[in-house]
Amino acid sequence: MIRVKRVYDPPDPDDGQRFLVERLWPRGVKKEALALDGWLREVAPSDGLRRWFGHDPAKWEEFRRRYFQELDARPEAVRPLLEAARRGNVTLLFSARDTAHNNAVALRDYLERQRSAGS
Repeated sequence: MIRVKRVYDPPDPDDGQRFLVERLWPRGVKKEALALDGWLREVAPSDGLRRWFGHDPAKWEEFRRRYFQELDARPEAVRPLLEAARRGNVTLLFSARDTAHNNAVALRDYLERQRSAGS
């Protein structure tokens, strides 16, 4: 199972492996508090795409399309997450206030699509 969770929420035993999937470190969070298995900056959207999107729900579908193109171009960055998901639960940590329209939600959808395609 691949879950998404805000970095400000406490770790849970069911989280499995926990990965921060943000390009920038979240404000006000100490590394020890996150119980991270990895910080995967490379799977975060590019700065340009992140700024363009600005968490505008009206841009969500186009953001996902562009972000998936970026991920398709970086299979080596996505591979550790796919391998971890094959072994057990994975939690993708994000810092955005919008819990429905953020890169971790889009990344989870991308990873699930890749798994069902057999990548």
